[in-house]
Amino acid sequence: MTIARELLIGGKSTPAAGGRTTPDTSPWTGEVVATVAAAEVRDVTSAVDAAQAQFEAWAELDPRARRLILTTAADELQRRGDEAVALMAAETGALKANARFNVAMAADILRELAAGVTAPRGEVLTSSEAGTLSMAVRTPMGVVAALAPWNAPLILGVRAAAAPLAAGNTVVLKPSEEAPLMSGLFVADVLRDAGLPDGVLNVITNDPADAPAIVESLIADERVRAVNFTGSSQVGRVIAASAGRHLKPAVLELGGKNSVIVLADADLDYAVAATAFAAFSNSGQVCMSCDRILVHESRAREFTEKFLAKVATLTTGTPEDPGVKVGPMVNPAAAQRVSRLVADAVAAGATVLAGGGEPDGSIHPVTVLADLPRPAQLFHGETFGPVCAIDTFATDDEAVAKANDTEYGLTAGVITENATHGLHIAQRLRTGIVHVNDQTLGDEPQAPFGGVKASGYGRFGGRWSLESFSDTRWITVASRHVGGKFRI
Repeated sequence: MTIARELLIGGKSTPAAGGRTTPDTSPWTGEVVATVAAAEVRDVTSAVDAAQAQFEAWAELDPRARRLILTTAADELQRRGDEAVALMAAETGALKANARFNVAMAADILRELAAGVTAPRGEVLTSSEAGTLSMAVRTPMGVVAALAPWNAPLILGVRAAAAPLAAGNTVVLKPSEEAPLMSGLFVADVLRDAGLPDGVLNVITNDPADAPAIVESLIADERVRAVNFTGSSQVGRVIAASAGRHLKPAVLELGGKNSVIVLADADLDYAVAATAFAAFSNSGQVCMSCDRILVHESRAREFTEKFLAKVATLTTGTPEDPGVKVGPMVNPAAAQRVSRLVADAVAAGATVLAGGGEPDGSIHPVTVLADLPRPAQLFHGETFGPVCAIDTFATDDEAVAKANDTEYGLTAGVITENATHGLHIAQRLRTGIVHVNDQTLGDEPQAPFGGVKASGYGRFGGRWSLESFSDTRWITVASRHVGGKFRI
């Protein structure tokens, strides 16, 4: 049975103004999972109207009430975990383990944000004015535009909406066209059932062809005071340019070209398990995925043999297949894109150590490359698929130079039994995140998450989420009149 969903505006299920809908299809069956409303620019205006109308009341609501809504939403999300897992498999092809991780992590994010609602958010400052209390306080911004992706739909849909909500803002959420249910409407359902007032969170779904106009109109609305976007660096540049034209802050969590450096003293069995997990989880469709494994030349042969043996056990298939380790990509076009990148690398001189070949619909073979040359697109570009490349280095300087040789700067891993050595290397890597004696995949709701360079700017997580979606204001209170202060 196909699900039919409309826009959520002012707490009401609302058809698109033009009456249009758009299909949401399964990446592995090709069947229509849902039909959703295809919004127009006038629907965006209506959603912002609703969010603006509720801003003052939400911002002034007792913080304990906001906290309770978020904690209740976490409980509600976990209660509906089986439903979420099934919908995620149907909509994005997520395997059960990955879908359950989405549920657990999204619930943790809600609880961490709830804790932040009633945490201190300001400072008492010194003042050169006698008898004056000087304060730096953080206040909600207003309406926030939230643009959520499909690849970790619950985690990133919840983060996109709940972070500004926790700071006292109202939100217009535009989920990915590839996951309008799980990165948007399902998130709103959970928050509504937890007691979120009507109009505080509004959801706009759209046809893919209309996305540029929808996003531009949302950012351009003068009542929208900030933007957050998680997705590709290519689209992030467009979002940043639009936000800049309208003088609005943006939190951008974008792509990565992430490396794991395996030092000479590494436990190779541990390194193999860690890098295989980082490279192929969720079919490599994670901004933190490990695209490059840099192995000290003295251990490269042994590591490669062990790694290829591990890769041989990573069966591919659909979410309904038992024992599958690597599932489908988000659609057949995505699998074909990765296949073309691999073919380009081979044509440029790369060696295929495992996998390669044509995808089967949306399922791309688990692929390992070596000897990847600089002219290949995969040398610098993000893969976002189940493909990684092994390279070697002789010195720390060479490893650092190779890891930094990209426009991206999201995350990295350094695997070593010497934490001091690993920390020394970590401090030289130009990424927003580094994990010593671990791999590139890692997120905790209380930690600052984000990148540098083409991986974006701003931070989600813990108090950084609240700071990203609030304004710092300077307020003073003079406790007495000071004679002679004003000379004119």
